[in-house]
Amino acid sequence: MSTAPPAFSAPPGGHPSPPLERPELPDGVTPTPVGPRWRAWTAWVALVAGFAGAIAGAIALAIVAAAFGASLDSPPPSVSILGTVIQDLCLVGAAVFMARLGGRPRPWDFGLRPTRFWPAVGWGLAVWVSFFLFTAAWVALLGQKSTDDTLPKSLGVDRSDIALISVAVLVCVVAPICEEFFFRGYFFTALRSWKGIWPAAIITGLVFGAIHVGSADPAFLIPLAFFGFMLCMLYVRTGSLYPGVAVHALNNCTAFGVSQHWSIGEIVLTVVCSYALIAAIFLLIRALSPAPAGIAGVPAARAAV
Repeated sequence: MSTAPPAFSAPPGGHPSPPLERPELPDGVTPTPVGPRWRAWTAWVALVAGFAGAIAGAIALAIVAAAFGASLDSPPPSVSILGTVIQDLCLVGAAVFMARLGGRPRPWDFGLRPTRFWPAVGWGLAVWVSFFLFTAAWVALLGQKSTDDTLPKSLGVDRSDIALISVAVLVCVVAPICEEFFFRGYFFTALRSWKGIWPAAIITGLVFGAIHVGSADPAFLIPLAFFGFMLCMLYVRTGSLYPGVAVHALNNCTAFGVSQHWSIGEIVLTVVCSYALIAAIFLLIRALSPAPAGIAGVPAARAAV
């Protein structure tokens, strides 16, 4: 299904990175280079810095909102949504800042590089189905009946059509991009230089699940941790962040649509629109900082965004 990928090499003007150690993977799975060798401790510093920046930003936003007469006990949707956007952007900013300590990072260092389309689709669907099955088994084990996602409601999704659209964009576009960029593109990649793939993926999954405390039912934090782990393995398998973002967005679109009691057609439309926006963002990034042909072993002519 695949051949051994070439060793990762830095683009012109960048700093070459030594190959990462590759622990044994399951039969038939060939690991793909996943970014440069960032020090493991920077992953934790970036995590703390990202949330510290988010708290500072939320405080500043609350002060401004209060100055314009907004209630802090029951803030308007705009304040809640902007606060969540600030949190996501702070995580991305923390990852970029810490990466710069080791040299000038490029988008492909964080996994924003092409991969083969159909294998990525296959592995992505396998990850999503495994997450669905794991969640179903976990729910059955606990006897859990509620699957409501509390985040949309906490963001004021039911207070206006504008709030509904804004939350949909946040959940289905902004969150998948920013969370994959930070957790798989930086956090997992940095931890991988410590003990290898498996410990890094397990830790990243646990942290990924933990950050959803407050936005998801506590019973679903373990499935979310499993999802985070599987997204790490998808990143290793494809060598690209794009499949993980696609799966993450697909899952969020589905969960958001179910929470709003949408029809299957409405959920599918949400997925299509979200993918279009995500593709436009990635195409813009690619245009501003084009990667050399052959990154991740895929010639430019066969690259898929």
